[in-house]
Amino acid sequence: MIDAALLPLQRRLFAPAARLVLRTGLGADQITLGGFVLGALAVPALAMEHYTLALVLILLNRFADGLDGAVARLRGPTDRGAFLDIALDFVFYALVPLGFACADPGANALAAAVLVTAFVGTGSSFLAFSVIAAKRGMAAEAFPAKGIYYLGGLTEGAETILAFGVMCLWPAAFPAVACVFAAACVVTTATRWLQGWQSFGDTGTGPVPAARARER
Repeated sequence: MIDAALLPLQRRLFAPAARLVLRTGLGADQITLGGFVLGALAVPALAMEHYTLALVLILLNRFADGLDGAVARLRGPTDRGAFLDIALDFVFYALVPLGFACADPGANALAAAVLVTAFVGTGSSFLAFSVIAAKRGMAAEAFPAKGIYYLGGLTEGAETILAFGVMCLWPAAFPAVACVFAAACVVTTATRWLQGWQSFGDTGTGPVPAARARER
């Protein structure tokens, strides 16, 4: 919901670090992969109930997510970078509830499953819209530098990390926080479905594949 508003501030904050990284020869893809590894390490940290360490790893993952974009803007964005960024982000988001489920299966497993299911809704609606939007040559005005069409919603990256932070700071509240955030994700999914229904309601579907054309 607030990602677009935070984008100018994020770019200003990460620009100096990105220029330093360029001098080392490190590429954006390497930062993306390194950030994902750090984020994945939050799972064993959570499972062993080292919640402060898990929060640090989650924040480092998000720092890398911002830094790789800043480096890519200086070096030139690539399709592989855009693919890695979004693909690994969605896996990372699902790993955090998994870590809480491992920490206390009896108390957290059901809420974690509900949250991951809600993430499937937000993620699939986001990607489905992006695919059709790219096919039609649409561009997201709020995120002009992104490698794919970014469709906003009630729960975006900033809200997700805020929820993860609350979970790590008050782990006993995980079931309640997870269910509340899952409900917000359901609203996001529903609004994205509605936007897709309205945006793609015409008959324009792009070129007809040759095989289908022959069938006609």
